Amino acid sequence: MATPTTSRLHHYLLPALPSRPPRTSSSSAPSVQGPSRRPTSRLYCSSPPVGAPPSGKGGEYRPSLADDFLLAFFRAKMVEEVGWDSQKPGYEGLIEVANRLMIKGKSASETEQSAVRVLQALFPPLLLVLFKALLAPIANGQLASMMVARATALSCQWLMGTCSVNSVTLPNGKSLSSGVFVEKCKYLEESKCLGICINTCKLPTQTFFKDHMGVDLYMEPNFEDYSCQVKEIQGSCTSCYAKSKIS
Repeated sequence: MATPTTSRLHHYLLPALPSRPPRTSSSSAPSVQGPSRRPTSRLYCSSPPVGAPPSGKGGEYRPSLADDFLLAFFRAKMVEEVGWDSQKPGYEGLIEVANRLMIKGKSASETEQSAVRVLQALFPPLLLVLFKALLAPIANGQLASMMVARATALSCQWLMGTCSVNSVTLPNGKSLSSGVFVEKCKYLEESKCLGICINTCKLPTQTFFKDHMGVDLYMEPNFEDYSCQVKEIQGSCTSCYAKSKIS
């Protein structure tokens, strides 16, 4: 399925905060809140909403304690970038922070770069440098691509939902087990926002892996059933990556 281009979607993708109703006077003292959380109005996505997927599509993933830790860690890095946190707990709060990331960016490109910085913050800088310098060049990058696919399937189901490694076809006709198939993306399902998917997940993830890990990666979200095919083909998917960046 062809992915909408950034420039054509841009005027849809920056949601606005609804105005907050005026406070009524009260004799009771205001509640005290921590410095990292501020009162917030409800956030909405003004992008064209995606419809609900067919019932029964995709397996249900049950998060573990380790997944809860990863969610909290990822959310903390996103909060550092945004400078704001939602009062809602768990995944629902994460989606509100992602929505605020959209609002903060003055353009789709600026939002993408903010999301790239969040992804960078998840890794020790030296690890990224060594991976790109030492592992990415091996076998034209195919080893790095397969490693990234397996690490993604093992460690990111808390964010995406049930997923598995699958084979993708290289331009030379050969197959490589460097793809990841997401049965029903939880990030898209919870946000139901095309803009959040494109500007805070798809484009920044592709940019991060290419620029900071040396792995060409192309994501194909399906806005009808919420599935997503991730292709990691170092040195062989240049045309795919270029196509995803055309404005």
